[in-house]
Amino acid sequence: MTIAVTAASGQLGRQIVQALQEIAGGEPIVGLARTPQNARGLGIDIKPGDYGQPDQLKAALAGVDTVLVVSGMGAPDGRIELHRNVIGAARSVGVRKIVYTSIQGPEKGAGFSAVVQSNRQTEEDVRASGLDWAIGRNGIYIEPDVEYLENYEARGEIANCAGDGKCGYTTRAELAHAYARLITGAEHNGKTYNLHNEPITQAQLAAYLNQAFGTTLGYRSISVDDYRADRVNELGPFLGAIIAGIYEGIRMGAFDNPSDYQSAAGRPHQSWHDYFEALRSPSA
Repeated sequence: MTIAVTAASGQLGRQIVQALQEIAGGEPIVGLARTPQNARGLGIDIKPGDYGQPDQLKAALAGVDTVLVVSGMGAPDGRIELHRNVIGAARSVGVRKIVYTSIQGPEKGAGFSAVVQSNRQTEEDVRASGLDWAIGRNGIYIEPDVEYLENYEARGEIANCAGDGKCGYTTRAELAHAYARLITGAEHNGKTYNLHNEPITQAQLAAYLNQAFGTTLGYRSISVDDYRADRVNELGPFLGAIIAGIYEGIRMGAFDNPSDYQSAAGRPHQSWHDYFEALRSPSA
């Protein structure tokens, strides 16, 4: 069975390839990347795979049995058509199974809802493809909060609009393991899984960061409008509104869902205690 992983140069795609190298028992793996040189060092065949180039996708997917489609990063309307290019190319060259990395989140009423709705449309397109399929709905990556620690320290707090809402965070490494199982296990065909760890509040996140790094961060809830203005000022209108919409969704409870991680991955998600313990600095 030949397996293809799209967006292999990205952080999630790269880790999925590495998980497959451990789990797939030596099955051939092909990586697709819009810029192939950015995916060097994975030890697999890398082919051009731009979602906006249908003929390129067909050439890259020829001879592939299963393709893992990493959700694109474009604007919602454009993303739907780009994903359809991958699905159409897969069907045309005889791919038998599609695994799609979707997301959780508020389907209406928040600044992130258009992104969620675009992913739901691609889920429908995957189910209607006539191919075998499996879908994961990712929780929110926790790594960006760890990477943002210096900024939190400079501000002396975590301040956003999530309030007391709980968020089902996850890590790219844990997602990669789950997707490797969805790709290689026929028992997952026709199923959709929520992939995240035990949901936590922002106050709990601050406490975990303090324990791991010796910081003294607290959490302060601010309004959606104020947080959106803060994020737009730092990240620009598009990305700033998206990030604010994610935290608005946390406030709404849209990321506090039952997790199917163990059913998908065949083992429990790494606990937050163990994750942050592995990050603990000597001075903490």
